[in-house]
Amino acid sequence: MQWWMILIIVVAVLVLYVISTYNRLVKARNKVRDQWAQIDVQLKRRYDLIPNLVETVKGYAKHEKETLEAVINARNSAVSASSVDDKIDADNQVTQAISKLFALTESYPELKANENFIKLQDELSGIEKEVAGARQYYNAAVRSYNYNVMAIPDSIVASIMHHEKMKMFEANEEERKNVTVNFDE
Repeated sequence: MQWWMILIIVVAVLVLYVISTYNRLVKARNKVRDQWAQIDVQLKRRYDLIPNLVETVKGYAKHEKETLEAVINARNSAVSASSVDDKIDADNQVTQAISKLFALTESYPELKANENFIKLQDELSGIEKEVAGARQYYNAAVRSYNYNVMAIPDSIVASIMHHEKMKMFEANEEERKNVTVNFDE
C-alpha cells in the first residue's frame, strides 16, 4: 500500500514539473513574439518611409538607378517576408541598401541640402534608433527562451512539446566590416 502512495506522489511531482516547465516555455515564447511585434511595428514604419526617400533621391541621382533599385528590391522582399527568420534576413538587406543610398549623398551636395531629404533622413534615423532598441529587447527575450529550451532538464520537456531555438538579430557580414576613415580627401 505504501509503494502506491510513493508512486502517486512521484507521478504527481513529475506532472507538476512538466506543466510548470511547459508554462514557463510558453511564457518565454510569448515574450519573444511580443518583442518581435515591437520590432515589426518599427520596421513597418521604416518600410513605409523608404519609397519617399527613394523618390527624393531619384530626382537628384538619376544615374544611380542600380542603388535605388537595390533599396526598393530589399524593401519589397522585407515586406513580403513571412517568417521571422526571413524578415530578419530581409531587414539586414534593407539596412545594407539604405547605407549605400546614404553614401550616395556624399556625391550630391544639393541632395544633402534638400529640406525634404533632410527631414526623411532624420525620421529614418529616429526609426533606426527605435529598431535598435527593440532588437536589444528581442535578443534578450530570445536568449532567455533559448536558454530554457536548451538547459537540462527543461530541454526534455521542450523537445517533447516541440519548442525549438529561435534566431537572434545579428549583424550581417557587411555591418561587421571595419569602417575606413580617410582624412586625406
